[in-house]
Amino acid sequence: MSRELPRRRLLLVHAHPDDETITTGATMARYAAEGALVTLVTCTRGEEGEVIPPALAHLAPGRDDALGAHRAGELAAAMRALGVTDHRFLGGPGRFRDSGMQGLDQNGRPGTFWSAGVDEAAGLLVPVIREVRPQVLVTYDPRGGYGHPDHVQAHRVATRAAELAATASYGADPAEPWAVARIYWTCVARGAAEKGLAEVAAAGNPFPGTATVADLPGVVDDGEVTAAVAGGAYAAAKARAMAAHETQITVAGGAFALSNGLGQPILTTEQFRLAGGADAARRDPGAVETDLFAEVAA
Repeated sequence: MSRELPRRRLLLVHAHPDDETITTGATMARYAAEGALVTLVTCTRGEEGEVIPPALAHLAPGRDDALGAHRAGELAAAMRALGVTDHRFLGGPGRFRDSGMQGLDQNGRPGTFWSAGVDEAAGLLVPVIREVRPQVLVTYDPRGGYGHPDHVQAHRVATRAAELAATASYGADPAEPWAVARIYWTCVARGAAEKGLAEVAAAGNPFPGTATVADLPGVVDDGEVTAAVAGGAYAAAKARAMAAHETQITVAGGAFALSNGLGQPILTTEQFRLAGGADAARRDPGAVETDLFAEVAA
């Protein structure tokens, strides 16, 4: 290796700028503050996102089509708020374009992330895995949490890249394979979602409407959660990072809303499901870990 790596190393693979902060921002801030190497790979610049502030409406794809570059700047500001210094776009900024919501014409356009071959895109992630050698990789479940094509593709690409990175015969540098110890999928326990939504309503929801459990991505039964990382000490950092994504998120107190105007809680205990990895079989099936690195070798 060309540099000495920190003892703990976390790689997160997300679809668009803002996804990382909404679902894993407190976890990222906590591990970065504790000295772990936190590496974020974002698969697109989110060019097809809706724009909330009227003053920035000109950035939208139907007008200036400048949203991707703007959101890259928002992402950089969010990472500063979380204390994360290693953040990258898969294949470089603009390599893959946002595919838009499921069923739109944009899904299949050349250059979109959804239209890319899984092995092609995974081949761009393998060198990152072999460089930073994460013990823990975080991405989405096979549905991408809520079915967005780019989230589904991020799951497929991250999963395939982890497989290829561990294969000594793959790529131009077969002497440096790396097997990820644990692969986690982001999720929200149903009980935590219900509690958070009730708290938003009780505090006087500042938004036009209130989200329901069905509006939240990645909700699972409580018993499916295998790790819950407490990030309450980083609540303010997560809120600042979310506010940095100003085209996509409005933050008010302990709540936020997307372009639909539905208030939902800023969750600071972030939850995960263990889905694979070299040492996944060692885990106690009845335990809910409080540390993604619990009993993982350096």
